[in-house]
Amino acid sequence: MIVGSINPTREQIDALAASLPTGQPFMMLNLLTFRKAAAYPPESDDTPCTGREAYERYAREALPRIAACGGELLLSGPAGATVIGPDSERWDAVFIVRYPHVRAFMDMLRDTGYQAVTRHRTAALADSRLIAFRAGGLDGVSASGN
Repeated sequence: MIVGSINPTREQIDALAASLPTGQPFMMLNLLTFRKAAAYPPESDDTPCTGREAYERYAREALPRIAACGGELLLSGPAGATVIGPDSERWDAVFIVRYPHVRAFMDMLRDTGYQAVTRHRTAALADSRLIAFRAGGLDGVSASGN
């Protein structure tokens, strides 16, 4: 497992903040691989469950907090076959969340209530990717192909 592949490092958060224009909306692409059994710490009071069930616990509590900061779940679903990518990377779920601006995302990360529910996410995941992007074309290429 790559360091920072479950929870972001301080350096990754700082790089995110520096890479996005202030006040502009952006999206987060989430790629998730669940553990077979959630890995809660031994001292945890959380009921044992699968990684997918632990992530569902996280989502139930995190989605209202995402909405409270102005975020919105745009789409989600089970991951299909990887067409291009390393054979070793297998994803169970994919989703995209839209945030109104980077400050809203950072405020959510600092919220103590949000921080408390991330234990479920950490216990749930074997691997993940969180990739920020803004809507727009690729250097002159538009979605319509013009």
